Amino acid sequence: GSTIRPGDVVLGLASSGAHSNGYSLIRKIIEVSQPNLDGDFHGRPLRDVIMEPTRIYVKSLLALMEKRAGLVKGMAHITGGGLLDNVPRVLAENLTAVLKKDAWEMPYLFQWLQGAGNVDAQEMYRVFNCGIGMVVIVAPEDAEMAAAQLRATGETVCTLGTVEARDSFFARMPLA
Repeated sequence: GSTIRPGDVVLGLASSGAHSNGYSLIRKIIEVSQPNLDGDFHGRPLRDVIMEPTRIYVKSLLALMEKRAGLVKGMAHITGGGLLDNVPRVLAENLTAVLKKDAWEMPYLFQWLQGAGNVDAQEMYRVFNCGIGMVVIVAPEDAEMAAAQLRATGETVCTLGTVEARDSFFARMPLA
């Protein structure tokens, strides 16, 4: 992330589900709400949706990085700590990523977890990937090409936001 600068674009790659994160909270929500795990959940049993295997991004990311050295300025796999803890790990102390929460639609699994567990929005973004499994940071002039390349390898991509200079008075990574 040493080449990341203000104005760079943050691209989000869709997750396949909860991946391997937040299962302590998921178990608690299931324990309290007691849903029918074999019941229909948007065309699939809830059990299968919850246990969907983690999407692996390596082939798509390698193909993108092979396009040009330095094209990818930073990447963050959205694991434990969700969006709020993982994206800042690739940023210098004087930078922040401003993500637009309306840039993608939170998958229904996460909407259900939030409602069934009465989970605060900030806690959702701290615990879960909320539908974004990987973040890629590129220069603004490369954003369209990078997104097209990632889509060509089967990824669902959205522009999440931008990198900005961080004012010490603000939180490390706001969700606008």
